[in-house]
Amino acid sequence: MSGRVIAGVLALALVLAIPFIDRLLPSSWACTIFVRAIVLYAIIGLGLNIVTGWTGLLNLGCAAFVGIGAYAYSVLTWGGYPFQFGFWPGLAAATVIGAGAGALIGLPTMRLRGDYLAIVTLGFGEIVQNLLNNLESITNGPLGLDPLPSPSLPWIAPPGPLASYYIALGLLLLALAVCWRLRHARTGRRWLAVRDDELAARACGVNVASVKLGAFALGASLCALGGGLMAAVYQSSSQPSEYGFLMSTTVVCLVILGGLGSLGGVLLGAAIVAGFNNLILDRLSTAIGSSASTSVFAQPNNWKYMAFGLALVLMMRFRPGGLLPERFANKTAVKSA
Repeated sequence: MSGRVIAGVLALALVLAIPFIDRLLPSSWACTIFVRAIVLYAIIGLGLNIVTGWTGLLNLGCAAFVGIGAYAYSVLTWGGYPFQFGFWPGLAAATVIGAGAGALIGLPTMRLRGDYLAIVTLGFGEIVQNLLNNLESITNGPLGLDPLPSPSLPWIAPPGPLASYYIALGLLLLALAVCWRLRHARTGRRWLAVRDDELAARACGVNVASVKLGAFALGASLCALGGGLMAAVYQSSSQPSEYGFLMSTTVVCLVILGGLGSLGGVLLGAAIVAGFNNLILDRLSTAIGSSASTSVFAQPNNWKYMAFGLALVLMMRFRPGGLLPERFANKTAVKSA
């Protein structure tokens, strides 16, 4: 049995055991941390992996689509508005709105590549963050919208950490299945063809513009799905500042650390980056105390970006393919697209 299969079986066993572990811990700690620290970032990472890992389009503004999904869900479900869609319709609408936003940013960037595309997506992220912050009549400005309906499965469990766990895990598995199916279909081969050699793909009859547009729309929809689910789990849209460049950097780090183009790499990267951020650093901050020192280096929450940056430098130097690199490099993508 290969190491990958053994690791997958062990990971699946751990995931299935979390609800039972949760009963032994106070305040539903295991389910809450697992969903907030890993599953949400894994879904967002899958969206960025489609755009950057499979299509080769450097996107530095994925947090903008997360914020769009979070606020779309919040506006559609918040009790202060006359229309209250509920959890499932609100989440579906947020995903569709995110796909539309991805197509909107994809249209004017068809001819851009590399650094130019990165700058455009970075600017788009800043624009969205400022819009969310200044449209106070809709988004409630810096205060955000709360309370929001939490994830619920009435036939399995009432709203709460356990229901959030089952729903988030189910949506992650569904997103993984969709990504895996597309990766091994003609659509995935076209993505890889554009990533490996855009000129050759165009010469072989691939409609590069539609491929890029589809990748942007699908990637943005997954990011918006993660954002809507994040708002539901936290029962708040959070502040617009949460969906800025720092979140985009975190998602880029987890995708590169795990392995660009690798579904397993996205999951591993989410477990490492989000787990380190939400488990280790939060525990250290609680133990040390935020008022222990005025020095920024004495506060563990300020270590994460230094640690992420160092990890990226080491990865690029010693393992540029990531911890779990893409196993099957499609070297005939252009021919079969």
